[in-house]
Amino acid sequence: MTTSLVRLLDKSTPAAGPRKKDGNPAKGRSKSVGLHILLVAVSLYFLLPLWWLIVAGTKSTQGLFAGTGGPLWFDRNFALFDNIAQLATYNNGIYLRWLGNSFLYAIAGGVGATVLAVLAGYAFAKYRFRGRGVSFMILLASVMVPATALVIPTYVLFNNLGLTNTIWAVILPSLLSPFGVYLMRVYVQDAIPDELLDAARVDGSGEFRTFATIALPLMRPAVVTVLLLSVVGGWNNYFLPLAMISDPTLLPVTVGLNAWQVQSNSATANSLIWNLVTSGSLISVIPLIIAFLMLQKYWQGGLSVGSLK
Repeated sequence: MTTSLVRLLDKSTPAAGPRKKDGNPAKGRSKSVGLHILLVAVSLYFLLPLWWLIVAGTKSTQGLFAGTGGPLWFDRNFALFDNIAQLATYNNGIYLRWLGNSFLYAIAGGVGATVLAVLAGYAFAKYRFRGRGVSFMILLASVMVPATALVIPTYVLFNNLGLTNTIWAVILPSLLSPFGVYLMRVYVQDAIPDELLDAARVDGSGEFRTFATIALPLMRPAVVTVLLLSVVGGWNNYFLPLAMISDPTLLPVTVGLNAWQVQSNSATANSLIWNLVTSGSLISVIPLIIAFLMLQKYWQGGLSVGSLK
């Protein structure tokens, strides 16, 4: 009987050890609600200007200032297609020329900057050469310098070379991306082990083949990131082409739309083109959205490839 009692007491007695404190459900629920409210507020902060642009792009000039729907809703007169038709014909269709210039500057500068950043970042991360540390410190220092501070010295340099008012005055400076080089170096150091490259060299693979077949596939997430940042930066570039280019046919869409805005501010009532400014701005952001959506799958696919060692 004594043995049975001991067994019964052992089963009924809780095991020794620290007990977990029961959390307060109401406190956790209130914290979750607060985070959701903050998330909604931040989302509205970023999405509200885009929504206004979408709505404004569908209005005529009269609808922008005296419309029936208010600033954040559509007007009774849906004028998006009329605005697009005017964009294609106004001033001999110069908006289409500006759009093509932006594509040229963004793609040429973005691809070139990505190629140079990939090569330089890989070299800084995986090769030992004299002056590497000093060179990389200079690179980091150049990241801290605002791009607008370099526009005037760049203009003087290109003016002495006779390259101002040409497409090269916009493309060549866009090929340099110190932040892209820094990002590639940091990524390559962590994503590509030295043992993997040494094994390829032992098997007889040359440096270029090792880089192209082994290192480059593992670098794909960083490559896509740098490419996307460079293309977006080239597309949104404003101050550099404003200082370098005086020919209206060579302007990008950012500078061209600003010229239309200045014209509308100083124009008479019969020559206001605010509807073209808003609809042109709306169309100008569509390529960036498409570029992000197209590169996103390569971004996600590259993350899974880069996780394999």
